[in-house]
Amino acid sequence: MREQSAQERVHNFNEVPYGYTEEDAVAEARRCLVCKKPSCIAGCPVEIDIPGFVSKIAEGDFKAAVRVMKQKNVLPAVCGRVCPQEDQCEKVCVLRKKQEPVGIGRLERFIADWEARQGPPEIPVLPPRNGKKVAVVGSGPAGLTVAGDLVQMGYEVAMFEALHKAGGVLVYGIPEFRLPKAIVQREVDYITALGVKLMTSFVVGRTRTIDELLQEFDAVFIGTGAGLPWFMNIPGENLNGIYSANEYLTRSNLMKAYLFPKYDTPIVRGKSVAVIGGGNVAMDSARTALRLGAAHSMIIYRRSETEMPARIEEVHHAKEEGVEMHLLTLPTRYLGENGWVKQMECLKMELGEPDASGRRRPIAVKGSEFMTPVDTVVCAIGQSPNPLIPQTTPGLQVAKHGNIIADEKTGRTTKKGVFAGGDIVTGAATVILAMGAGRLAARSIDEYIKTGVW
Repeated sequence: MREQSAQERVHNFNEVPYGYTEEDAVAEARRCLVCKKPSCIAGCPVEIDIPGFVSKIAEGDFKAAVRVMKQKNVLPAVCGRVCPQEDQCEKVCVLRKKQEPVGIGRLERFIADWEARQGPPEIPVLPPRNGKKVAVVGSGPAGLTVAGDLVQMGYEVAMFEALHKAGGVLVYGIPEFRLPKAIVQREVDYITALGVKLMTSFVVGRTRTIDELLQEFDAVFIGTGAGLPWFMNIPGENLNGIYSANEYLTRSNLMKAYLFPKYDTPIVRGKSVAVIGGGNVAMDSARTALRLGAAHSMIIYRRSETEMPARIEEVHHAKEEGVEMHLLTLPTRYLGENGWVKQMECLKMELGEPDASGRRRPIAVKGSEFMTPVDTVVCAIGQSPNPLIPQTTPGLQVAKHGNIIADEKTGRTTKKGVFAGGDIVTGAATVILAMGAGRLAARSIDEYIKTGVW
């Protein structure tokens, strides 16, 4: 797929890939073998009929491709941009055995963008309302999916969002150059056009509790994500200039600091920025730092590139743009002047045997300490759920790190009538896995309300 050059894009927040032309899309779609037993569908957490929509693109019938897509996926423009297809549907594509797999994600993005250019989206014929009501707490990918599915089953759905904009991690976490906010808004608008009622600036656990919602609604789905950042708890971590990735990216994305001077949102613009971590959030932070004017933007990761959880495409783009990869490196303390971070002490690491994650365990090399000058540090080592809802909901059990305990096949929690899915259950994961959890929960909610069986 054609994209901005690294030299050009590092100075702007515009989306990096340009997307397929109609001719590109048809040519790519025609590579699909339309297998009799398509393994790609089994590799998709939301069960998209991949050969179905791809074959329609191959025929040039883009409108029909949209219809096939939206039978299973209400967020195709988002999935086509941020879903890790290389580890899911494309990973099991039969063509991959001998050549490149079909560009399923790129075709998904194409068809969503084609639809947007035609004007207002086509709204499917919905069944009559069944008189039952469901509350969805959180408007991220899990919440949007469960709301979109339930409203198309005949339920009255109300979605409650704590922030002033809907979209969850799609608007506060993922940068504009990877997922433009206008596209997220387009997907949210489609959900509300289906009939979902959206209420923003509504903090469940403060404005109203889960128990209060249960007095009005027949069931409640919790999809509030994982927004509580982790830190390393090492000396000097409370110095000015050291931030969580949550704050750093929220200021840039949701609060639009990247649009200065149109939006005068305060954000640190360091010249020597160290980002701790090796996931997509770390790559997003390091690439954002460059666009905010950093002369040096460094990834500090304690394992090798092989163990990095970030998407291959993300690492590739970061390297192209000049992000420095300091691998097998672990920060041990920060040193400052006048309250601001100035240096970071690190240890070199080597890899031992695999740990519980399946990745090789990093082991410190004795006597390998060294200092690196930094004026900004972004900690992107993970996050856990905000404890507000569990703390205000009697009977809702949580695991050690605060994740809500829910059945992975149904989304049912330990509290009757309450379901949960996405990062609030699994911890920080991918957009598409959260969507898959939303789909499973929607089916389970429908079954529960119809049968009354818990």
